[in-house]
Amino acid sequence: MPAAEAAGKTWRDVVAAYVGLTKPRVIELLLLTTVPVMFYAARGVPDLGLVVATVVGGTLSAGSASVFNCVYDRDIDEQMRRTRRRALPRHIVSPRAALVFGTVLGVVSTAVLLAFVNPLSAALSVGANAFYVFGYTMLLKRRTTQNIVWGGIAGCFPALIGWTAVTGSLAWTPFVLFLVVFFWTPPHTWALALRYREDYRNVDVPMLPVVASASDVGRRIVAYSWVMVATSLVLWPVAGTGPAYPIAAVLLGAVFLVEAHRMWARTRTSDDLSVIQPMRLFHSSNLYLSLLFVAVALDPLLRF
Repeated sequence: MPAAEAAGKTWRDVVAAYVGLTKPRVIELLLLTTVPVMFYAARGVPDLGLVVATVVGGTLSAGSASVFNCVYDRDIDEQMRRTRRRALPRHIVSPRAALVFGTVLGVVSTAVLLAFVNPLSAALSVGANAFYVFGYTMLLKRRTTQNIVWGGIAGCFPALIGWTAVTGSLAWTPFVLFLVVFFWTPPHTWALALRYREDYRNVDVPMLPVVASASDVGRRIVAYSWVMVATSLVLWPVAGTGPAYPIAAVLLGAVFLVEAHRMWARTRTSDDLSVIQPMRLFHSSNLYLSLLFVAVALDPLLRF
């Protein structure tokens, strides 16, 4: 974007640009897998101050990782339809300023978690941040079709952080939820990547829909979806949930599997995105994860 356009922006535009660098929608999903786990770990309503501190620390940490991602990917973001309106491609924020912003967010996040939560949660947060920046963004994203599979591990950490924030230790329960998010990430991301496959192809990012047929992508989405739903049911015996959670997991899983199979069926008859409708599955995946973790939070409240 020409510098002249950036020069015409108001201070509100600049503030909005900095906020945009943190990818608020991604943060929403991460917090959605943090707070419900805190409810389950507390076997009820957790301490409000602890929740606020964990949310603030987690938001700043996730925002920091996203800012670093935007700085590193600014060259390809400028060429992709989905990302070319971000702050760096539009030259509203300079790379140097963004790096300083991301660093400050990361430092403050760690300080908040150390001071008001606990060292284990702070360490997990730093680890998630580092894995997203160095593991996914810098190492995997532009090199392998497995980029989002293994890179998605960073997005699984909030389940662990929510648990450790309350208990100060790890257990099998948050690891089961960690795995639910791990197996959820490929269907969620591949559906979006299928919608924007030409963008990724143009910038030589080997997302699966770029190098595989739509039918193959659909088949893999179905496979991961089945494993995801099966993993979600493992929480029942491992954590000893009440009946509300497994009922919700079965119903939500069934709806998601129907959507995944329907999309796969469409990919076998057409390569036209208007027929495949990948964004339908993408939005369904957001709803699935949201409601599943709401069920996690409600389970102890319904029992105790």
